[in-house]
Amino acid sequence: MPDNLEPPMRSSCFMSSWRRSPARVRTVATRVLLLAATAACARGSASSASTAPAGEYTLDAIRFGTLANFPVRGLVAGADSSRRMDVAVMVWALRDRGGHTVLVDAGFHRQKFLDQWKPQDYRLPSDAVRAAGIDPDSVRDIIVTHIHWDHADGVDLFPNARVWLQREEFEYYVGAEGQPLQPAIDPGVSALYRRLYASGRVQLVDGDDVEILPGIRVFTGGKHTMASQFVSATLVGGATAVVASDNAYLYENLDGQRPIAQTLDSLSNLRAQARMLRLATRRELVVPGHDPALFTRFATPGLGVARIP
Repeated sequence: MPDNLEPPMRSSCFMSSWRRSPARVRTVATRVLLLAATAACARGSASSASTAPAGEYTLDAIRFGTLANFPVRGLVAGADSSRRMDVAVMVWALRDRGGHTVLVDAGFHRQKFLDQWKPQDYRLPSDAVRAAGIDPDSVRDIIVTHIHWDHADGVDLFPNARVWLQREEFEYYVGAEGQPLQPAIDPGVSALYRRLYASGRVQLVDGDDVEILPGIRVFTGGKHTMASQFVSATLVGGATAVVASDNAYLYENLDGQRPIAQTLDSLSNLRAQARMLRLATRRELVVPGHDPALFTRFATPGLGVARIP
């Protein structure tokens, strides 16, 4: 049996016990013992069940900068090449009533990206999150929708977070030694994710329509990258919102049924966008990845934070 064989995704107690056990003793008997430990862990947590998160969240878009004068043809397939707009860069925060914060994407902070793209009104994503009332050290989970630098680079700003990424995305882009396997991933991002994986902080997700946390599901098919994912979450009150990330850059993609310009499969992207609209309770609850209009449509509480709805 290979030493790097991963067990199926189960409880965090099981995963913790598995990762602590040396590879050489991961025998069938050891698995039985680990499963017993999982059951004991579950019994120990039963007394706190009444205070467990209910799987309902508030959803905030948190803006940490602007990419000025961006060509719309890079966002909307077939757009007029003369059109330009200032696009927002943001992360999204899901918070439940138990104090659990889940980020969707983590932004960027390496100096090379700041020098190349020169974002305006930029602040560290962690600082933007802190200004929204979230201690970056308290973030326990980050769902990374895809491996592009502007969404994936900032995970190390949140040192206590587990990183959720599609297995196919990880294996397609990140080499065994941390080298990039495809040009779409920055070498520094590739090396970072290999290190995080080796330290046990990356939780790989297997495929479409998977509930990874109570009330939070991930879906594939947007094809912005090989296995880019989008996220649905149950909001306080029971409505369902969808964070599209770059699987739908702008409201223009969604409203005009226009595929994103940067996709591996335009038809798959359109099907994914239609699916987002079906999954969301209301059309306004589908959140595009870079549209600055989000912060005027949802102006509360302001100062770079949009509460949805």
